[in-house]
Amino acid sequence: MESTESSYVSSPEAARKRSPPPPKSPTSENAEKPTYVRFLVSNAAAGSVIGKGGSTITEFQSKSGARIQLSRSHEFFPGTSDRIIMVSGAIDDILKAVELILAKLLDELNIKDNDDAEPRTKVRLIVSNSSCGSIIGKGGATIKSFIEGSQAGIKISPQDNNFYGLNDRLVTVTGTLGEQLQAIDLILSKLCEDSHYSQAMHAPFSYAATYNSMSYAPNGAGVKFPNHKEDHSNSITIGVSDEHIGLVLGRGGRNIMEISQVSGARIKISDRGDFMSGTTDRKVTITGSQRAIHQAESMILQKVANASERVMD
Repeated sequence: MESTESSYVSSPEAARKRSPPPPKSPTSENAEKPTYVRFLVSNAAAGSVIGKGGSTITEFQSKSGARIQLSRSHEFFPGTSDRIIMVSGAIDDILKAVELILAKLLDELNIKDNDDAEPRTKVRLIVSNSSCGSIIGKGGATIKSFIEGSQAGIKISPQDNNFYGLNDRLVTVTGTLGEQLQAIDLILSKLCEDSHYSQAMHAPFSYAATYNSMSYAPNGAGVKFPNHKEDHSNSITIGVSDEHIGLVLGRGGRNIMEISQVSGARIKISDRGDFMSGTTDRKVTITGSQRAIHQAESMILQKVANASERVMD
């Protein structure tokens, strides 16, 4: 993978003090004012951030001075199977905590990927739609200056109208750890100036009530689907290649159960050898409300897409 030199890489702490300020440098009041950042991690990665008995998250909070919260194991960002991490505190404390978390996740990746070049990875921040304008700036000037200042790639997802009540977008930051931290510093410093952003600080996981209103038996069985008023008799059938069907099912059916729980849809996979006409794709039938079907389909296709990306890398 390509790597771009950054003064941040060798010594993040020292570099933070000498790195150029964002175009509108935050006042010292903003730097000390409590704020927050939210980003996504996979369910597996969330486990390594928490640590055995919560030891890792406790250590990270102690070292950084920031507060770190995670959504529960069945509470995902809509349309994904990723959990939400919220880090709150003063900007410097937040950046230290984010650095500890991302470095921990990088260490786990490097067990499999021992390239000499520093890896470039992605982190997806959650930013409310109303606050995205301040990151973009007039004619895209602000986001362009952030990309130049950090050497990271920064992309903002279009607003997703498929999920009722979802007012957040994903800001994907791609780069080395140092580049990502520099970009997050710039983005967060800008968001601190936005009163709408700070107002949302105390409602970090509001998706849970909207999308995950099921009851769970202790062993994960006995799923109760949300009692929405929409018609639950809708049904679609999509094709998933035979080689990828295991990813949809998961070990012991774990993935398909998770997708059902999050979306509220019922999912049935055809038997081996029972393919979509003229293909070697297995039939995946999704039944439920239109919203549940859309979310389940998105999550299934995301699992398949993730596998395809890994093959291409």
